[in-house]
Amino acid sequence: MSGMYTAPVSRSTTQIFSACTQYAAATLVAALRAGQFGPRSEHRRILVVSDTSPSPELGTPLHRRPGFEKLESEFDTVHSWNDFIRPFHPAGWSPREQDASLWERAVRRAWHLGDEPVEIACESIQANPSQALAVIFGDSPVHIYADGLMSYGPTRSKLDQLVGTRIRRLLHLDLVPGLRPLLLTEFGVESEIVPTDVFLKVLDELAGSADVPGPDGGPAPALLLGQYLSTLGILTPQQEEDLHARMLRGAVALGHTRVVFKPHPSAPAHWARSLEQEAERLGADLTVLDSPVLAETLFETMRPALVVGCFSTALLTAASFYGLPVARVGTGPLLERLAPYQNSNRIPLTIVDALLPDLEDTSAVTEWSLPSAEEVRGEPTGLVSAVGYAMQPQIQAALRPEAERYLTGHRDNLWRYFKRRRLTALGLPGAVPAQLAFIPRNATVRRIARKARTLKRAAAG
Repeated sequence: MSGMYTAPVSRSTTQIFSACTQYAAATLVAALRAGQFGPRSEHRRILVVSDTSPSPELGTPLHRRPGFEKLESEFDTVHSWNDFIRPFHPAGWSPREQDASLWERAVRRAWHLGDEPVEIACESIQANPSQALAVIFGDSPVHIYADGLMSYGPTRSKLDQLVGTRIRRLLHLDLVPGLRPLLLTEFGVESEIVPTDVFLKVLDELAGSADVPGPDGGPAPALLLGQYLSTLGILTPQQEEDLHARMLRGAVALGHTRVVFKPHPSAPAHWARSLEQEAERLGADLTVLDSPVLAETLFETMRPALVVGCFSTALLTAASFYGLPVARVGTGPLLERLAPYQNSNRIPLTIVDALLPDLEDTSAVTEWSLPSAEEVRGEPTGLVSAVGYAMQPQIQAALRPEAERYLTGHRDNLWRYFKRRRLTALGLPGAVPAQLAFIPRNATVRRIARKARTLKRAAAG
């Protein structure tokens, strides 16, 4: 549901925007240009950039990357959070509650804020540095913006009421038209779409500044997207290397002899060398991009014939925003392996698996088309709601009836997205075979089970 930004009625307000990636900064700039943070003349705007990678000192800071000059003009000042809190790491540091006022004074002095009102606009509020900023400016309203598929999932953990009640809205990209975010709905936070056309204009500007090859007159290449999932503990390094090889083999099997691989910026270099060897074996012309550019920049400049990935948000950007053919690979095993069930990657993984074609199913890839918004409001929305409830049943308690309806109507295809143990713990349909469904509701059986547990504990004691 779209809302209109209302500026504070008091004196001039400083708006502090936090961004950790170029994609996030582009989302913010699009929202600013669309007027979603009010007229620029009424606000002072500060961009706070952070590098939350494990070794930020080895990478290129956001504000020093090619194309940043296209973004920084929307802000009055740019500050590095890494520099400000050094030697602390921005992903792992937040001030103690009793020190928050001291840090607020330090920030105000360092950034020349005086005593003027402050508003915060940040990414994931459950993690730092967003949480740190929300703690430091404990009386300020907070706007959350989401630059990926995680916005469609539930809030990953229970938020402090003093933080949650300060959140005014959730701004997000319309990556899956027809699907509404679950994030922060427990606080009644309304979602607001960042206009796609404005966002694409920002990306077009970034593409003009990027040092990447454009079309050369030959056939358009297939583009493979690396995610570096092993750093998240989702895959082992060897499994992720094998996943990239599957992407390459699948693309070649579909007739794409020209292939571009965009590795994650933090991925080890030997992965690219291994993929080059596989390409040579397959007779494919492989190009590995080592410059830190957005995948969307490549969509604009290369117009790839196919975009392949695991469950990257860029797959939906390619399909929804650029109309490019896409395919997924490896999502099935990941759905089985991902733990715990409430892992926040589950919703992005579920969406990609449910909506996009399997790379290794040739007919599915060639015949696929993006579902309409009306189609998404049907079964995909029911699936996301059911998975979201199973992930966070306390936070999303209101979704239980919808989850029960979905599970009741899809008993033959539950186990790809749900764990029997999880359904059993929550007392949801599909937890046990239909012929035994009476057991959880049978008072005698429950009484015997309680007595058995009591006797077992007594014997153990």
